[in-house]
Amino acid sequence: MNYNYNPPPPSFSTLLPPLHSSLNLLSSSLSLLDSSTSDFPRLSSVLKTVRHYELIPQPTLQAAEASLRDEIGPFIELLLERVDKELERKGRRVETLKARCELNGGRLSNYNREQKSGAGGGMQKKGGGTKEARSGSGGKRLNGEAALRAKVVRQRKEALKYSVERLEMEVAQKERELRMRLEQQGGGPVL
Repeated sequence: MNYNYNPPPPSFSTLLPPLHSSLNLLSSSLSLLDSSTSDFPRLSSVLKTVRHYELIPQPTLQAAEASLRDEIGPFIELLLERVDKELERKGRRVETLKARCELNGGRLSNYNREQKSGAGGGMQKKGGGTKEARSGSGGKRLNGEAALRAKVVRQRKEALKYSVERLEMEVAQKERELRMRLEQQGGGPVL
């Protein structure tokens, strides 16, 4: 005997409602999944991590600083020495220009005094008397060539006088600079 039990086939009317409910559930799941993943490209860009800085261990940072210091330190020292030398040179130049200004101021005041005394006394010269007095009191009048030579000699004399004054001022300036250097090195004034 064969005891196979075959239940009666269900009718389609009994299978249809569960199938409809499964389809409805699947449809709602798909719509929910669609609405959830529609914003995925924007979310992926928002949630993407970007590294803005990198943390470095302290010993690595100190080693890099020491290496950089060793590499550029001598160049910085060289540049600082050059700056110091240039500042000293510019300071000496300023002092020289000040001395030259004082010299030119003294010359200008002397020139102004000579002009005033010359205008009031009639071309007074250091050699004594006016030009007219020299030529009229027994001295002979200079002809054109001799007058030109005398003028050249006077100009040379003035140029040499100017050079002597300039050299004297330069010597005084050098003495001041030397005194200042010795005071800076020794700490006390030098007489």
